[in-house]
Amino acid sequence: MNSSSISYKRHRFPPQIIAHAVWLYLRFNLSLREVEEMLLARGIDVSYETIRRWVIKLGPVMARNLRLSQDRPGDVWHLDEVVVKISGRKYWLWRAVDQHGVVLDEILQPKRDKRAAKRLLRSLMKRLGFIPKRIITDKLRSYGAAKREVAPGLDHWSHKGLNNRAENSHLPFRKRERTMHGHRSPGGLQRFVATHSAIRNCFCGPVGRRSALTIRYHRLEAFDAWNAATRAA
Repeated sequence: MNSSSISYKRHRFPPQIIAHAVWLYLRFNLSLREVEEMLLARGIDVSYETIRRWVIKLGPVMARNLRLSQDRPGDVWHLDEVVVKISGRKYWLWRAVDQHGVVLDEILQPKRDKRAAKRLLRSLMKRLGFIPKRIITDKLRSYGAAKREVAPGLDHWSHKGLNNRAENSHLPFRKRERTMHGHRSPGGLQRFVATHSAIRNCFCGPVGRRSALTIRYHRLEAFDAWNAATRAA
């Protein structure tokens, strides 16, 4: 499937400036006002509210194009969930990452039960188009119950110490959550995490020790992918 070009019609600023503003906000732990200040230092006078509208309108399209250009993910999936409060109500953000640390999917759900775990597994298999070799989870029994109904023959390892890959994947989200001072609505949070994870997958390389030259090459490839994902129609 080919990525789609983005229409920047009826925008006062050039596509390069718009894409750069969206990249700054989603790639780094910055507030909208901090992005506004960084652009102003370069002679670009744009309000933080305009940047927010750019992120909401164009960010999901850019993230979709990045996901289409990604390689096939790994066949070992780490599943975990983290609690999120929105307007005083508790939700659970279910997350799946592969053995390389790439975020596969994130689904915000109101409960932490078998039905929620089944929805995550089915969404993953439908989106990626294959059944993994193994899933690794913590001790939550909902995963085992969901696995027995969705994929009975799937290898399942349930141990808290083996699931550090997924638990560590929550840390960038937690840092971003503090900068944003929480989230206003479940739908807004779902849209944000999908966009944020796609860009993070692109620019953050696989886990493990690598040389400085390898990291530099990876970043150059990430910028090429970003430029292709944000090209104008």
